[in-house]
Amino acid sequence: MNSPSSDVAVPPAPSQPAAARALPNGLAAFLVFYSSGAVLVLETAALRLVGPYVGVTLQVTSSVIGIALAAIAYGSWAGGWLSDRRNPRTLLAPALVLSGIATAITLPMVRYAGEVLRGGAVSGVLLLVVVAVFVPAMLLSAVSPMVIKLQLADLRRTGQVVGRLSGIGTLGAVTATLVTGFVLVAALPSTVILFGLAATLGITGIALGVYLHRQDRATVPGAPRVRAALAVLGLVGAGLITVAPDPCDVETAYHCARVEVDPGRASGRTLLLNSAQHSYVDLADPTHLEYAYTRWIGAVADVVAPEGQRLDALHLGGGGFTVPRYLTATRPGTDNLVFEIDGGLVELSEQRLGVRQGPDLRAVVGDARMLVAGEATDSRDYVVGDAFGHLVVPWHLATREMAAEIRRVTRPGGVYVQNVIDYPPLRFIRSEVATVAAEFGHVALIAPPEALAGERGANFLIVASDAPLPLAAIRARLDDGNEPASLLSGGDLTDFAGEALVLTDDYAPVDQLLATA
Repeated sequence: MNSPSSDVAVPPAPSQPAAARALPNGLAAFLVFYSSGAVLVLETAALRLVGPYVGVTLQVTSSVIGIALAAIAYGSWAGGWLSDRRNPRTLLAPALVLSGIATAITLPMVRYAGEVLRGGAVSGVLLLVVVAVFVPAMLLSAVSPMVIKLQLADLRRTGQVVGRLSGIGTLGAVTATLVTGFVLVAALPSTVILFGLAATLGITGIALGVYLHRQDRATVPGAPRVRAALAVLGLVGAGLITVAPDPCDVETAYHCARVEVDPGRASGRTLLLNSAQHSYVDLADPTHLEYAYTRWIGAVADVVAPEGQRLDALHLGGGGFTVPRYLTATRPGTDNLVFEIDGGLVELSEQRLGVRQGPDLRAVVGDARMLVAGEATDSRDYVVGDAFGHLVVPWHLATREMAAEIRRVTRPGGVYVQNVIDYPPLRFIRSEVATVAAEFGHVALIAPPEALAGERGANFLIVASDAPLPLAAIRARLDDGNEPASLLSGGDLTDFAGEALVLTDDYAPVDQLLATA
């Protein structure tokens, strides 16, 4: 009797697909190094792309880092998943070419979306950052798991292969971060950086595709259609780039800068940094002070040193050099020393805003915190703090330790004025008043009445000295102005500051204090 199994045909075991051929070790290392580095170049450039529309705050920086990390995570996951289902050799070249196209399209997409999402709303920041970085970073992050899959021919060496390629990828990211931050951003506009990255990605992908095709001597199914689709995407991206709005006249190492002519004043020029009004200059009349806070600075200067009396003035932040030009015009012989971190902004001011350096005006390029430390004690009559990163005072210029350095540099009887921007509920200005008051013996605050009432955001001017302030004279000068301005001092200012946090180098959450509740 035959066994039951003898009448049943046993199907043959399914044939296992041949393992994909590994790449040469040098090529594998290059692809992992290059793709990982390209993600960090893109991340750095993305921060500069979104800055003109949403600023360069801690929240924006955190969003760029967070979205980039999310793109890396999803890209690595997707790359590994695809590698288990398709021959990674057929995926590598398209991934690189697509990432190049996505990088090229990033610029026009950010500029179009930025005009719609302009402002500092959290949702707008996150959405614009996603547009700027997510897709190309995800495509690039899929390359490493594809390469690793190809190189895992010997299971006894998986740890060595994965560890070596992971280390090479990290080295690529570190190298790209340093090169971009120290070299590329200083030498090239972000537009050129992105276009260069897109071009090298595309060329690398095409070259890799040709190499692998010759090695495998086989045509990938659907390759002509894929190449045609990629070509169409590239043409669409090129077309968008040519018509995308450009918010910059000049892109410096720190800012997207533009100078606009005032339609109501032929000689008036407005300097915009990252699309925010930063300075106003009248080329024909350096005594014209357009903005209220500059008039307040001028009023305090007029009280400290009557017109015609020279001053030794130190300016933390140059911008359009409005106040240094005013002091020079009203007090011949004044020595204006300006610390400006952005050398490109100094050049733009010289070219477009009528700034002329000489015995009465010297601009030193560098970080004000470090430069102030090198100034002589009791060397300045008037110190003007007007440094901003977008609309935020850099945190290291807002601490008690910085106020102590300024006090050291200021002569007995000299005055320090600090421009601060804040919004309801006014947490930052309260803390900054408390911080300056912790070092200076006499402090006052000038601001619009409705801003002090918490009805709107505005500029605030802190006035500080170790000598009693000429409050009556300052009040009289403010009353001569066209707009109402409150002057708080003594108990009123103490009540305004309340129990506000004194900012220190160890703890200065400036961006969080500025966030509206």
